Amino acid sequence: MFKENKETYKKIGVVALPIILQNIIDAAVNSADVLMLNTVGQTAISSVSLCNSFVGLLFMFQYGIGTGIAMLAAQYYGKKDMKTIEKIEGIGLRFALSVAAIAMILCMFMPRQVMLVFTNDQELIECGAQYLRIVAPGFIFWAISSVYMSVLRCIDRVGTSTALEALALGCNVCLNAVFIFGLFGAPKLGVIGVALATTISRLIQLAGCMIVSAGASVKLDIRTMFTRNPLLQKDFMSMALPAIANDVVWSLGFSMYSVIIGHLGTDAVAANAIVYTVRNLGTVMCFGIGSAAGIIVGQILGEGNIDEAIKTGHILYRLSFVTGIIGGLVVLAISPFALSTAKLSETALDYLKFMLLINTYYITGTSVNTTLIAGIFRAGGDSKFGFICDTIDMWVYAVPLGLLAAFVFKLPVKVVYFLLCTDEFVKWPWVFKHYYSRKWAKNITRDDIVE
Repeated sequence: MFKENKETYKKIGVVALPIILQNIIDAAVNSADVLMLNTVGQTAISSVSLCNSFVGLLFMFQYGIGTGIAMLAAQYYGKKDMKTIEKIEGIGLRFALSVAAIAMILCMFMPRQVMLVFTNDQELIECGAQYLRIVAPGFIFWAISSVYMSVLRCIDRVGTSTALEALALGCNVCLNAVFIFGLFGAPKLGVIGVALATTISRLIQLAGCMIVSAGASVKLDIRTMFTRNPLLQKDFMSMALPAIANDVVWSLGFSMYSVIIGHLGTDAVAANAIVYTVRNLGTVMCFGIGSAAGIIVGQILGEGNIDEAIKTGHILYRLSFVTGIIGGLVVLAISPFALSTAKLSETALDYLKFMLLINTYYITGTSVNTTLIAGIFRAGGDSKFGFICDTIDMWVYAVPLGLLAAFVFKLPVKVVYFLLCTDEFVKWPWVFKHYYSRKWAKNITRDDIVE
């Protein structure tokens, strides 16, 4: 099987490995953040974790915009149409900057109200509000660079995109150490230092994007925001907006999990914060395969080779199961270290042990659904299915189930967490049926788009 599809696996490796490396660096930096904040205390870990639930929502907006860009840009790159990709970049910048500006205003001027959504603990609210005010300006830098890095991945510059992300994350962890521990004469700023490090690192990343742009076939040009093309705008609205809405709906639902857990006590919040970090390490390959699926299958569809795209999609589908199982084993391997180093109460440690066990299999569900819904389906412009599927799964099933379990039936924390983690598997029958229907395999490019 491998010999027959050697070139396909090689292409997957070329695209997926840099993305996986980027995810590993990202997860490692987040782990380092948690370890460093561990020296500050449980309140610091918990408050930053809750802040990151909000930042994670913004990330999903940007991720949705990025995958929306990839839906169109990957196919036009398969067609070798760079002019149209520049126009797609402009549309992406308009959306990304609009969302980032709203998030920045909320965090700078209403940080306590934002924190109140996630917790009613006053100590966590005050600590988190300080973090949000400082991290807010970085949202603008992040929005611009995330759009451009999405474009780079679609034009076979995945390694460059990874290097830019590694630059930002490397700066982030170094500056975190400086501001948390007061290195080189800097003041010990704790949670504020983490926020400051994040903002500075995103500015450095944007500077890196501008440097790369000078020699790239597609430039980072803010002026593309003001270029209008009715046909391309229509395609973006009809295909990319459901993808953005899908990721936002999913992210809001996942944020509601944090809201539910956040109202079950600080022990549950602290345990969930560490689980979140460990799970990130376990999902690095899963999201790498998912991102690669959207790019590779999209490029093949843009070339007009539908049969080859379906064949490649099936290879990626099988790999998603493999990477999910590997991710679970990674969580299992890291669990003893996480339990031995976490400075938590006995109750929080008990929660942590149980939550880690759940994630040894939960990651497989995440891996398969990400590859199919956010990768393969979107590669052919099929984003509406994922939007409908995740809306029903999260908001008709998982969130109401969690709310009832936690606040009506007042079930134990472990039971609530277990029920929340059934969401990925409930939608499998519909996802698999849609995959095998092959309705997603379409060429969505136009011949007259530039004119």
